[in-house]
Parts: sequence; C-alpha cells; structure tokens
Amino acid sequence: MTSHPASEPHDWSTTGFSTRAIHAGQDPEARTGAVVPPIHQVSTYKQDGVGGLRDGYEYSRSGNPTRDALQEALAAAEGGAAAFAFASGLAAEDTLLRSVLRPGDHMVIGNDAYGGTYRLIARVLEPWGIEHTPVDMLDPDAVLAAIQPGRTKVLWAETPTNPLLGIADVEAIAVHARSAGAVLVVDNTFATPYLQQPLALGADAVVHSTTKYIGGHSDVVGGAVVVADGAQLPAGLEGPTGTTSLRDAVGFLQNASGAVASPFDAWLTLRGLKTLAVRMDRHQANAERITRFLLDHPGVTEVLYPGLPDHPGHDVAARQMTGFGGMVAFRTGDAEKSVAVCGHTRVFTLAESLGGVESLIEHPARMTHASVAATALEVPDDLVRLSVGIEDVDDLLADLAQALEAAGLGRAA
Repeated sequence: MTSHPASEPHDWSTTGFSTRAIHAGQDPEARTGAVVPPIHQVSTYKQDGVGGLRDGYEYSRSGNPTRDALQEALAAAEGGAAAFAFASGLAAEDTLLRSVLRPGDHMVIGNDAYGGTYRLIARVLEPWGIEHTPVDMLDPDAVLAAIQPGRTKVLWAETPTNPLLGIADVEAIAVHARSAGAVLVVDNTFATPYLQQPLALGADAVVHSTTKYIGGHSDVVGGAVVVADGAQLPAGLEGPTGTTSLRDAVGFLQNASGAVASPFDAWLTLRGLKTLAVRMDRHQANAERITRFLLDHPGVTEVLYPGLPDHPGHDVAARQMTGFGGMVAFRTGDAEKSVAVCGHTRVFTLAESLGGVESLIEHPARMTHASVAATALEVPDDLVRLSVGIEDVDDLLADLAQALEAAGLGRAA
C-alpha cells in the first residue's frame, strides 16, 4: 500500500473568512485523508511510557483533538491568538470572568445585557464579592464615568445588544479600558465573526454562545472565548500559571473548572462554522425584508434594527460591521397583543434561543429576559424579538402578517 506523508500545516491567516472557517484546524486526517476531522469520542489516551504523551494528549478534559480543531478554527475566524470551547455560552463567560476578577473587584456592564449574563454577574459573582455597574454602553462617556480607578477590572459590552439591538462603539470603549488597566470583553454572538471582528477594534477577548449562529442548526449547546494576541490580565493581576497572559489564565481555568465542549458538540459546532458566511448572508437579506414590512405595518409602533438609517447606532454599526445581522425587534404599544403575536405564528416558532436556520419569535420580558425584571436591565413589555431564519422570505412575511392581524393589530397595507 502506498503511503502518503502528512502535509505541513497550512497558514490560513491571510485567506478570506469562509476559507478560514472551512479549513483552519481542519486539515485532512493524516491516516486516512478524511476531509472532516473525526470525532475523538474518548476520555483518555495511551501513554508511551510514564509521561510519554502523544501530541500532548492525556485526558479529554485537558485536551481533545476534536475540540482542538474547533478552537483553532474559532481563533482563525475571530482573528485571535487562541480560542477555548465550552459546554455553553455561560460556561465560557463564567470561566473568563473568574480568570480576570477577584473578590473586591468592580466591572462595568451594559444596561441592555443578555439576561443570563446579568444573572451570572448579579446572582453568582456578586455574592463572591464582585461589584458591577450597569450603564449605557452605547455612550462611551457614560462608560468612562462608571469606571472606578484601581477597582474596575472588566468592561463588558454586547454589540448588537440582546434584545434591543443597541450598538456599542468598540474602539472608543477600548481606549477607556486600556487607560483603566481593565479588560474589554465583547459578546459577539449576534454579529458573529463574519460581520464583526472586535479583537481588531481593540477588544481583549470575545465571547460567544456558539449555540446560536456559529452552530446554526439548533442542535448543539456551546460557548467560546477568543483572546487577542498579547492580551493581558487586568493591571496588577498575576494568573495561576505565574504569568500576566490572559490566554494562559483562561486556558488554565478551562481545564481546572472543566466545563469543556464535548467531542461531539465540538464536531457539530465546527460543522456549523463552515457555513456561517452563507447563512448570515441569507439571515441578513431576510431580516432586511422583514424590517421594511414591519416599518409599514399600522400595528407596529417601533422597529429596532441597526441597518435602519435612523437607528441611533447605525453609523457606528456601519463603521465596525460588514452587515447588520439577522436579529430584528419590534414593539406594538400593547404587551398582551405582543404576546398574542408570538402565539399566532406558524412559520416562526415560539421558542427561546436564536441564530438557527429556522425563524424564531419570542417575548423577551416573559421569556429570555424575565430574570432582569425590576432591574436596570428590564426590557419593554411590548417588545417582540425575531431571529430571522433562512426560509423563503415570502413565507415569513405572510406569517407575520397573519399573526399581527390575528393579534388585533390590523392588516398590512
């Protein structure tokens, strides 16, 4: 049998986004030439003598080839130095925050943050001794005013935000983070690395719920942290490995706390990443059509979408994003009618989460953001959030039209 020597790993860093997403970390398997990385569904690895590890693998919490392939691909997609894959987006957030915060520290978060993020900070980290200040992250001056010199270690921004689709100026906030010796973290879940590259704008780390657009098929739960090249821990902090490297600290805690992505989940997420670009193009095209429809509907009082010229964050979004995404929110002026809209759709599925190929509809105040009721992050009770899928857009438009009419909000012109 003819043997074929393994080719040298290729440097994909200078290629386009889709090429990186399809190939980085995913060279054909050396033994068989399989073009898709295999699922290494294994817990432990044979050692060639005590301490004689093959390629460094000893136990799959500490390292797994399938997870490593995903991590390399995610780092390439975001333009980062390293990526770390987790069992969920909140596991990723928790690991990152505990890597950079200590009891007595302070952090600044947006007043339009994901409810799960706020719950983690307010209900888990606060009893641990972490203080937080919610501010309008869309206003860099407000962010600067909230920083407590010497105590603020993290600035946490979502852009676009969930669910009000606000836009934070990453470059402007990065300036404030550097001057304070703090770490700037950007939740890039809504935009995805295809439409926005926060690390190139000055962020130190990016977090994702890879459950959403990166996975893209509503069949896997996962999360990721991607760190910038040379990113450091907050000023004055040394990590558990004895360095000030953010990469080292997150990598240590990923293994120490153990909430890693399973091999099969990593494989599913890697499969989703390959088609992210083409899916996002369709998500966005459909979202733009739906936005125009909602603007013209008599029962809709406000449409929230950063692609609209009168959106308060439109100019910043146009500068730091290559597109405006597939998330749309709207208001009706009546909470019960908004709930009724969610209950009358047929193509849009009433469900939490977002970013899958199928269109979803939800009522944030009673669903994804119920945990922030009566806080500074409370969302309007008449808000409806749409995760626009990749179905035929005419079917989506017809579905929304009949649902709005059935809820008593009139008929589209």
